Amino acid sequence: MGNVTTSHETAQSLAKVLYGTGSGHMMSVTTAKGDGLMKKLDITIVGGGSTYTPALLKTICDYQDQLPIRSLTLYDIDEERQAKVGRFAEILFKEKYPEVEEIHYTTDEEKAFANKDFVLMQIRSGGLKMRVDDEQIPLKHGAVGQETCGPGGFAYGMRTLQQFIDIVKGIRHFSPDAWIINYSNPAAIVAEATKREFPDDKRLINICDMPIAIMDAFSSVLDKDRSQLSPRYFGLNHFGWFTALYDETGKDRLPEIHSFLKDKEILPSEEAMLDESWQDTFKQLAQMTRDFDGYIPNTYLQYYLYPAQMVEKSNPTYTRANEVINGREKNVFSMLDDVNERQTVEGSSLVSGVHGDYIIDLMASIINNESEMFLVMVENKGAIENLPSDAMVEVPCLVNANGVEPLRVGPIPTFYKGLLENQLAYEKLTVDAYYNNSYDDALKALVLNRTVVDTPKAKAILNDLIEANKDHWPKLD
Repeated sequence: MGNVTTSHETAQSLAKVLYGTGSGHMMSVTTAKGDGLMKKLDITIVGGGSTYTPALLKTICDYQDQLPIRSLTLYDIDEERQAKVGRFAEILFKEKYPEVEEIHYTTDEEKAFANKDFVLMQIRSGGLKMRVDDEQIPLKHGAVGQETCGPGGFAYGMRTLQQFIDIVKGIRHFSPDAWIINYSNPAAIVAEATKREFPDDKRLINICDMPIAIMDAFSSVLDKDRSQLSPRYFGLNHFGWFTALYDETGKDRLPEIHSFLKDKEILPSEEAMLDESWQDTFKQLAQMTRDFDGYIPNTYLQYYLYPAQMVEKSNPTYTRANEVINGREKNVFSMLDDVNERQTVEGSSLVSGVHGDYIIDLMASIINNESEMFLVMVENKGAIENLPSDAMVEVPCLVNANGVEPLRVGPIPTFYKGLLENQLAYEKLTVDAYYNNSYDDALKALVLNRTVVDTPKAKAILNDLIEANKDHWPKLD
């Protein structure tokens, strides 16, 4: 993982790749170290108005030698919000990547999805405004309020699935062979629905960058670049554990991280994670490692292993959603307004990060047929030996022009197996509730979730969430 090294060999490898995507633009481009005949790509970003899009666009510019682009299109249902990002994109690419021939931003599906090579999906159904409800309603009843974990993730998932499914069907109508890289949350619930709705779609890949952000923090302790480290990991999305971390010599460096966390804390280095709530999250990683011998958990496990503590330290009227609205969202759109007014990105506060790095590294591995390793959500099919075959697990996979090939994890110990089976049942029941329009399935899902458990509490939360989402969920009978 990490940045793909630019080289003349990379250019030659890319020149040889011809895959049937329907856009078929073959033209000569100049790389940093030579000329080559490459297939220039047509790419769409779904969720063009996202606060994450500007940083992703900068990363694309940073990777231009590995990612030859003909056209870039932004697609969003919020025309006004996306227009600010779109105008910024025109300025950015004119200055940093002028070889891109076309920049578009649109609310029209055909313009967005026709004849594409890659479609990157980062939708947030209901926007940040409804995220506030997702987080504040559970806290009102004494349960964890978080966007992907617990009742908040349940609400977000129920709201997202129809929109997600419709978008993928639209992409497949206009570009049957495009690669769809999905990193929309709540990723575990979306992945479960993806398996049911598109079981044979090998070019629809579900990923999450959180394990990579954690690895970045680990790499700073080891004085290594993330690209020098190869993780071993198992679980569900936002519910997994690192079991090893091999360096370029083949030595497992995870014991050093484990030892470090016994006495100290690892803090994130990612620009987007410098605020107080993310700092607290990484401090809790040290506590989890001290409390449980064995593997090192994903930071999101704090919500499942310490739910009462998470509720106690939360402000029920000012959650992470409010922080984002008053912090990242405000800052990103202030930056966009400044760039659009000055008509230059020079002197702006724009930074890239692991979010974009991970996505584009994965795209490069597909384009170049490199078989690099990434953590991907895939149908288990025996990868984790003692979990159900149809579970959507997050494990190391080789990614190449043929798609995703998971590595075998083998059997996992009882503690982890028990936690995962419980969480898996919750995720399946959530998707069942969506497909069956079932109040009973929804209630059972929330009762199973470790952040709730109590039936009266689950009922009260569910009823409030139904009212808040009455125009966005299927009607539950």
